[in-house]
Amino acid sequence: MTVPPDLSVDIGSLKFKNPVIAASGTFGYGTELTSFFDPSLLGAIIVKGLSLEPMPGNPPPRIAETPCGMLNAIGLANIGIEAFIADKLPLLDPLNVPVIANIYGHNLEEYAELSRRIEAVNGIDAVEINISCPNVERGGMIFGTDPDTAAAVTHEVARNTTKPVIVKLTPNVTDITTIAKAVEAAGATAISAINTFLGMKVDIITRRPKLANVVGGLSGPAIRPMALYLVHEVVKAVTIPVIGLGGIVDYRDALEFLIVGARAVQVGTASFVNPKAAIEIVDGLRDFCLSEKIHSIHQIIGELNTSGETYGQKGNRKNQ
Repeated sequence: MTVPPDLSVDIGSLKFKNPVIAASGTFGYGTELTSFFDPSLLGAIIVKGLSLEPMPGNPPPRIAETPCGMLNAIGLANIGIEAFIADKLPLLDPLNVPVIANIYGHNLEEYAELSRRIEAVNGIDAVEINISCPNVERGGMIFGTDPDTAAAVTHEVARNTTKPVIVKLTPNVTDITTIAKAVEAAGATAISAINTFLGMKVDIITRRPKLANVVGGLSGPAIRPMALYLVHEVVKAVTIPVIGLGGIVDYRDALEFLIVGARAVQVGTASFVNPKAAIEIVDGLRDFCLSEKIHSIHQIIGELNTSGETYGQKGNRKNQ
């Protein structure tokens, strides 16, 4: 009888049955894709970004397709933390999967208040701080481009909750490792790397931007090599777990992020193309481990080989 591989991972006190997480902003409030697969089979779900008050987001058009990806300028439209707790959170309890709340504030006090309200309820297992959204007028990426402000937000959230605090970093900085070290020192449990890259698209007939916001966040396979590099750099810079994301479409992509040291991965834009993408990645990781006779996903995590040696097809290291 074949023993299934152990895909479980830990992020601080969080225990995930596998390293595949539904990314914020791409999985709704956690129940929208239940007609396609059982979300309880995922490692965790990160719900759509939540603010203190409901936000309408940016005016349309706010999504534009690009080669190998898409631009979005949604502007963090959401129902607000209280409506989420009252109306959406009870629907997540039967799913039996860790729920992570992504939060967004315009100032430090709003971040602190959001974390206090989350601390007071059951059913939310961790907080992911959004300090990296590139398409809102106030706050957003501004907090994530300076190490001092990034640390200040992290500190405010961490001191107002006992739940694990994950900080989502922007790639739109000169040195992401400086920000990563700052949020680690300020109390982050883990880091999500990375959010979208700034981009834009123009209609050549009307001469107008394709997005009403003019600029948006670029996601999808187009950014994957850059995201992988930045995850690699962040992993080397900090001691806390790193969750990798950016253009992951299938299990091979996920393996690349795990090999460079990510403890888990998030699947986002791929779900718009294929709603089953996340669960197919879980299955792909399991099948890969079985075929390579890998008993635990930890035999892959952080196993980037730069020594000049190679691996055989079945994972046996051999000298060139």
